[in-house]
Amino acid sequence: MTGLSLIVAIGAQNAFVLRQGIRREHVGVVVAICAISDAVLIIAGTLGIGMLVTTFPVVLDVLKWGGVAYLLWFAFTSFRSAARAQGLKESAPRTAGSVVATTLALTYLNPHVYLDTVVMLGNLANQYGADRWLFSGGAAFGSLAWFTGLGFGARALAVPLGRPSVWRVIDMVIGVIMVAIAIRLATLS
Repeated sequence: MTGLSLIVAIGAQNAFVLRQGIRREHVGVVVAICAISDAVLIIAGTLGIGMLVTTFPVVLDVLKWGGVAYLLWFAFTSFRSAARAQGLKESAPRTAGSVVATTLALTYLNPHVYLDTVVMLGNLANQYGADRWLFSGGAAFGSLAWFTGLGFGARALAVPLGRPSVWRVIDMVIGVIMVAIAIRLATLS
């Protein structure tokens, strides 16, 4: 439950997983990357890698500004897509490579992922002593369940959300969310 409370928050990664699920485009790859990445980061935190991040805060600064730049680019592309507003059927499919690169960027250029999974969940896991791996496994399973449900559950929305006018609104909302997250990220100390 602790892992889910950190993962379920609205953010760039979840918006992207939802969008790919609605488009029915490379959903399994996106879900796998997100869930495996969370599991790897949770394990790293449980192994004590969180100390590295807290000892060398410059790592988070580099990730922070890389994340801000990427979020602004993602917002720009969302606004551009809103201006062109196409339905699911008419929009050009994205290549698997493009989807993988975007998923990896949205996952690893977000400093919050390191704070949430490596530092917070890692520290919480280590409070359980010998049972820390049970805690970590539960957090990783929660991540897998969330991304699977979000990605594949979004398919149910594909038909009602197939109209260009609806995508215009979705792309505008995603763009605004990405700008807001970038601003919040840039102003965090």
